[in-house]
Amino acid sequence: MIESVQRFFDARPESVGQAREFASTTLVGWNLAERIDDIRLCVSELATNALVHGTVADHGFLVRLDAEDDVVRLEVHDSRRRRPETRQAADTDMSGRGLVLVAALADDWGLQDRTPLGKIVWSCFTAAAGAPA
Repeated sequence: MIESVQRFFDARPESVGQAREFASTTLVGWNLAERIDDIRLCVSELATNALVHGTVADHGFLVRLDAEDDVVRLEVHDSRRRRPETRQAADTDMSGRGLVLVAALADDWGLQDRTPLGKIVWSCFTAAAGAPA
């Protein structure tokens, strides 16, 4: 069985925390809380990137969660096609490390930048708990 939910968030700083809570509540409801800390951190990083770098003025971002079999897929949709940049470990700038964290925590991640309204940054997590009931 495939489970899927999505929610739109306004372009406001407090939306990042709301997106984390949305993910947590969804995963607990699906009995897929095993990787909740990794997924919450990735939601934070991707939502922050969308808010700071990916939204056009007065446009928010969308968070989508899908669960099928043993995989949870997180997507963050924003309104700019600008590709995010990944920093290297040697960089001294403390910003721009969100995608490094996503790459370290997720089992896979990537970017779909040919959407009509912007881009989607996605990440996948294997959840040993199995598919939602």
